[in-house]
Amino acid sequence: MNDKEFTQPIESVNPYVIAARLVGGRILWDVRPESWRSRRQLRRLKDKHAGRKAVVLCNGPSLLKTDFARLQSSGAFVFGLNKINLLFDRTTLRPDAIVAVNSYVIEQNRDFFDSTDIPLFLDSRATAQVRSRDGVTFLHAANIRRFARDCSTSVVQGHTVTYVALQLAYHFGFAQVGLVGCDHNFAEKGPANKTVNADATDASHFDPRYFANGVKWQLPDLLQSEVHYLLAREAFESTGRLLANCTIGGKLEVFQRMDLEEFLRLPVASPAAR
Repeated sequence: MNDKEFTQPIESVNPYVIAARLVGGRILWDVRPESWRSRRQLRRLKDKHAGRKAVVLCNGPSLLKTDFARLQSSGAFVFGLNKINLLFDRTTLRPDAIVAVNSYVIEQNRDFFDSTDIPLFLDSRATAQVRSRDGVTFLHAANIRRFARDCSTSVVQGHTVTYVALQLAYHFGFAQVGLVGCDHNFAEKGPANKTVNADATDASHFDPRYFANGVKWQLPDLLQSEVHYLLAREAFESTGRLLANCTIGGKLEVFQRMDLEEFLRLPVASPAAR
């Protein structure tokens, strides 16, 4: 099942078909030993970082405006997304975890994912490409419009890997989460979710090699991303947690804006109970 099935116009809604697909996909995943191994790892991580601060490195061009040295010295937990390894020749900062759920991204970045020691959180379909080992957790995706406060069963992809990272951040217990490089704006235009071939260089991500030289990628669905971001905001705010957009520039206005330095200086208080 994929997000596209839930965005196409249809004449009628058959909840039995939708439920059957959701349950069937879950069962197919649960009969695999990897499902149980990954779920055990996720249960161990529940609220492990309660009360701490996290920063999510998104993939927009503005990411390069981030003070990586300051972030590295701050002690904040850092999530990287997708092909964040393309940043490694620019900074000594390394993320504490990397999240990737798009099939094209995982295929194109397979060699790195298969060799890195950085903890990975990958879509369950990646088991066909990335070897199972300690530090690699596979995530089952249930394509319903929800925010998973507990990711040990399923997550919701929400049309953007950033949304998955936010669910994991909540699951881990972080009280304050800031986004950087979340430009929410793309040079390429076209139908949402359409698979296209990349140009020679990439102007919409922090590195011109990100999607380049004809590789396949999917055009963003900014509207549906915002819909899911609103669910993330509600989940964080309802339990007294902070979710801030610390991006320099960009067009994402769903979350409150905050300078990264201000965010890193904030005292951390334990979140309210669920």
